[in-house]
Formats: sequence, structure tokens, C-alpha cells
Amino acid sequence: MTTPNNTARTTPATTVTAAPDSGAHTPAVAEVIRDARHRIDDLDGRIIGLIQERMAVSAVIQRERIASGGPRLNLSREMEVLARYSDQLGRSGTALAMTLLELSRGRV
Repeated sequence: MTTPNNTARTTPATTVTAAPDSGAHTPAVAEVIRDARHRIDDLDGRIIGLIQERMAVSAVIQRERIASGGPRLNLSREMEVLARYSDQLGRSGTALAMTLLELSRGRV
């Protein structure tokens, strides 16, 4: 005879994620996330390459300016860059531009 104390307990069903690292709850969503992440990784690689190219071009400009007797920095040009990024991306754009300028010319 089974008494209530001896009956098997059941636990509520829990949702098992289809891809724990994505947070997705279905295989279809996990695939969308995986594909989007691959695209982001590709974009990041291209962005890094463009930043490296920007740094090289900036080095040429800086080298030529100094060689001709000019100043190391052109602050009015840097303000133009800051304004462009700020106009397009807001306050975070300004921070991004500052980082790009720092990478391209070093801290001042």
C-alpha cells in the first residue's frame, strides 16, 4: 500500500535552453543568434582592420607634418573628427572618436 509520504514527487517542467551560451529557448532562435554572432565577429574583424588602416594613415600625416616643421597635432582637425562622430553616434560617438584619436596619435 502506498501512502502519500511514499509517492513519487514530480517537479514542474523547466525550460531547457537550446543553446545555453546564447540564452535561446528554441533551436530556431539559437540558430538566428549564432548566425548574427558570426556576422558581428566578421564586422568586428573588418572594423579592427579599418582602425589599423586609419592608424597607419594618421602616422603618415603626423610624420609629414612634423617633418615639414608643423605641430605634432592639429587640434582643429581633431575637433572636426569629434563633431562628426558625436553628430552621428551621440555621446558614445564622442568617446569612440576620442579612443580612435588616441590610438592614432597617442595620448597628449
